[in-house]
Amino acid sequence: MKKNIVLITGMSGAGTSSSVNALEDMGYYCIDNLPKELLPEFKKVILESDIYSKIALSVSAIHYLWFYNAFKDMNVNLRVLILDAQDDELLLRYRFTRRLHPLIAFHMADTLEEAINKERSYFQQVNLEAEHLIRIDTTNMSSSELANRIRNRFKMELETGLAITFQSFGFKKGVPMDADMIIDVRFLKNPFYVDELKHKTGNDFDVYQYVMKDNLTIEFCQQLKAMLDLVFKEYNQQNRSQIIIAIGCTGGQHRSVSVCNWLYDAYKQSYRCFKSHRDIGVNEV
Repeated sequence: MKKNIVLITGMSGAGTSSSVNALEDMGYYCIDNLPKELLPEFKKVILESDIYSKIALSVSAIHYLWFYNAFKDMNVNLRVLILDAQDDELLLRYRFTRRLHPLIAFHMADTLEEAINKERSYFQQVNLEAEHLIRIDTTNMSSSELANRIRNRFKMELETGLAITFQSFGFKKGVPMDADMIIDVRFLKNPFYVDELKHKTGNDFDVYQYVMKDNLTIEFCQQLKAMLDLVFKEYNQQNRSQIIIAIGCTGGQHRSVSVCNWLYDAYKQSYRCFKSHRDIGVNEV
């Protein structure tokens, strides 16, 4: 049986510790900041031992390529988990925890802003197009939400076929950076302006009916599904492992939630599907 190796990388402060904890709970042997000089011996241990069948390595931006190049040609199931968050959120997290950014600790930056800019610039220059690449934007996620997202991604990793996540969001809180496709539904009729629906969400039956029974929504969803049928079919034939479809309205409460739920129900029998509602506090299921 092939070994399963996960490289956890991305922006410092974007959730590495929570990701390691989640994978450890799933039976992965997790190692944080293994010195690159130990890679040759470590590879030998992996290949010769039956104990370490599931391994997760947390690696920094500086050393990511060393580890990726070391494992990419091995006969293993290699996945790369890339964590990201908006710069303002990273600044807030570091100032709240008062931890030292790794680039400052290694005297590669003098300020937190400089460290974040340098690290992001580095990742923009690195080829991160691994075959099984998972990107997660943790900007608006709690630690428990991130752990739940990771469990959903990896608990079926031995199964084949495309995994699809439908995620609702509000444009006023920013676009999810890990989305593969953004669907804008702000042109649909808005329940926000109906007093009895204003404080409800697309998870409520009367809001869902208000959005989905409108003629414009019906026509839009028919055309959207025809396009996604083709996209999913082609991605599946190309052995792509996962895709994230983000559906956005103004506040992420009514229209996007309703359309997200409709898409999930439309595809859950054909693909491994997940859904989450970022801006109404509902974790991925």
